Amino acid sequence: MAAPRNGKNHAWSLGLALTLPLVTGVGPVWGQDTNPEPEDPAPTEQPASETPSVRPSLAPSATESLAPAAPAEPRVLISEVVVQGAEGHPEQERMEIAVYDAMAIRPGSRVTRGELQTDLSAIYASGWFSDVRIQPVDSPLGVRLVVTVVPNPVLTKVELEGVSETTKLPENLLPDIFAADYGKTLNLNALQARIAALQKWYADQGYSLARVTGPTRVSPAGVVQLLVREGTVAGVEVQFLNKEGDSTNDKGQPIRGKTKTWVVTREISIKAGDTFNRRQLEDDIKRLYGTGLFGDVKVTLRPVAGEPGAVTIVLGVVEQSTGSLSGGIGYSQSQGIFGQIQLQDSNLFGRAWDLALNVTYGQFGGLADLSFTDPWIKGDKYRTAFRTKVFLSREVPQVFQSQQNGNFYTVSDVSQGFFNAPSTALAYQSNSTVYAGPYASPTAAKAANPQLGDNNNWFQLDGNAVAIQRIGGTASFARPLNGGDPYKKAPWNVVVGLNAQQVKPINFAGDAMPYATASNNFTGNGTTTVSNVICVAYNCENGATTNQLVGLRLAASMNTLNDPRNPTKGNFLSVGTEQFVSVGQDSPTFNRLRASATHYIPVNWLKFYKGCRPKPGQKEDCKQALAFQASVGTNLGNMPVYEAFCLGGSNSVRGYYDCDLGVGKSFGEATVEYRFPIFSIISGEVFVDAGSTFGSQADVPGNPGTLLDKPGDGVSPGVGVIVTTPVGPLRLEVASQDFTDEWRFNLGVGWKF
Repeated sequence: MAAPRNGKNHAWSLGLALTLPLVTGVGPVWGQDTNPEPEDPAPTEQPASETPSVRPSLAPSATESLAPAAPAEPRVLISEVVVQGAEGHPEQERMEIAVYDAMAIRPGSRVTRGELQTDLSAIYASGWFSDVRIQPVDSPLGVRLVVTVVPNPVLTKVELEGVSETTKLPENLLPDIFAADYGKTLNLNALQARIAALQKWYADQGYSLARVTGPTRVSPAGVVQLLVREGTVAGVEVQFLNKEGDSTNDKGQPIRGKTKTWVVTREISIKAGDTFNRRQLEDDIKRLYGTGLFGDVKVTLRPVAGEPGAVTIVLGVVEQSTGSLSGGIGYSQSQGIFGQIQLQDSNLFGRAWDLALNVTYGQFGGLADLSFTDPWIKGDKYRTAFRTKVFLSREVPQVFQSQQNGNFYTVSDVSQGFFNAPSTALAYQSNSTVYAGPYASPTAAKAANPQLGDNNNWFQLDGNAVAIQRIGGTASFARPLNGGDPYKKAPWNVVVGLNAQQVKPINFAGDAMPYATASNNFTGNGTTTVSNVICVAYNCENGATTNQLVGLRLAASMNTLNDPRNPTKGNFLSVGTEQFVSVGQDSPTFNRLRASATHYIPVNWLKFYKGCRPKPGQKEDCKQALAFQASVGTNLGNMPVYEAFCLGGSNSVRGYYDCDLGVGKSFGEATVEYRFPIFSIISGEVFVDAGSTFGSQADVPGNPGTLLDKPGDGVSPGVGVIVTTPVGPLRLEVASQDFTDEWRFNLGVGWKF
């Protein structure tokens, strides 16, 4: 028998010691009520002197009866309190102290049976014991209370029952939550606090239906078992709703949608049998909105009868119109003033296929193309997309234009002569077929073909800007590197494609014109000499007027941007190569390599916008960043002149007009830009652009960049204002050429990068 706490086990008192019945506590049945109410004690007789009396002013009327008051419980003197049952326990003293601290009764006090029951409940409520009993024992000095307890075991391990295989619990989750309790006596109160922490983890991870209860079992070795009901998904159903949100029409019939049901369900990563996760479902709904097929998506969780914790996800989708007819007018250097019309259906046959016909007709050319896109080939676990397009275009390439130094114009061969094309010389007859050559120079060609004479005027001015006609098609497959998980957010994406086209240099009448000369090279009679003529087509020395370009493209991109429209953090990297293979003597073989990298750093330097200076408790809304971009590219092999790289323009070095900075076989560009909000829809930018052809202008066939006096290198500082509109950001910028007073205003759509 353990000694009473602090030796305070007796209290002397004069009076009658009464015997109290045994007060017991029933040991817990885990998961059930562990504190049953005791039976009411039998009523005791009271002396006549203790019969309650009634005050005269409250005497009952003739029609009322006087009800006697309930007899008071007898009180007995407690002489001693003794704790038993903790002997041999690793924390014996702590258990005994827990009992004394929980009790209000002290030796020397007079108590009733109800107060004993209150103390018993308090001892059990301390959480340290699985069973508690109080035995009153008569003694000469009063009643001796013997408190017998069964302490909980020392906690050694916590196990979870009911965790599904799809729920990925971190290995350190349970050790971290229960670390402070391991090796100590199990306290049910502390255990409930730990269960609450485990419940919070489930909620934070999106398992909003999960419930953690228990303990369902506590072994003598201190192993605690908890039950987890995570909440499972029995299935996913799709309902089509009208704009009012109703699932039936006026006749009570279910509304039938255009979209195939599998187009909806394939975007839902939660499958039957999975644990329900709110975050996962929210991501799925975002993907549904991202298809552009639905104006609204309503989610309902329907409990499954007879399956506790199981729900069916009901998706109520409101389809939006996916067919469109649009048009507009605009201006570009390659097309001049142009009009555009587009006919599109982005949900063809309800399969989320996109079919679009686009026709553009402008002052200097036109474009017609028919494109088809399947954003996710049905049944493909890698989420592979397929795209194809056929096109016919006529445009005036910027390669042959300069805003300040004239343009190239088409010329025709009208007589016998020698043509310097572009690094060797050929002897030509009047029918433009090869007579002999090539030769190292026109002088060598003349020496070998004296019968052609020494006439220098062999080409007649046609008077049209150089236009390029392209007829062809492309096909490509795009796939995220998701490892076979179509819902995985994979930063890397790869594209494999095939490009085949026929290219023909023409004049505005549509006639084949493989030769051109700069406008500042014309003579008074409208002719030009061979030294000033360049070959626009590939392989002019063999009389080619059209070229065939067949290329295989391979590209990869990495995207970690935090916002696809106006990012403030993250990176974007793209690399690609396109190998063109020859399919005949008029078909070039060359390789094009390109790479681009973008990096964003969030800053908060200027605080014009109120979202950049939030008040306490408000969330910051300040899309402000320091942005960097670098791009490089090169062509390896015998490329045609119209495939050269162009520098300058609204999406290049902004202080120069389109392609006015340089025309190179290789190029490099870099931009540093600071973006900051001013008002809710207006932002500002300060930037510096730089670009270079790395001295490769002379490597382009015919050297058009040098003939049009394009510098090949340049730097362009500038500022701009961006207005956010329903059709996207609009840029109004002004930039300088090489820090001079040569300024250019630019109006662009969307951010530069």
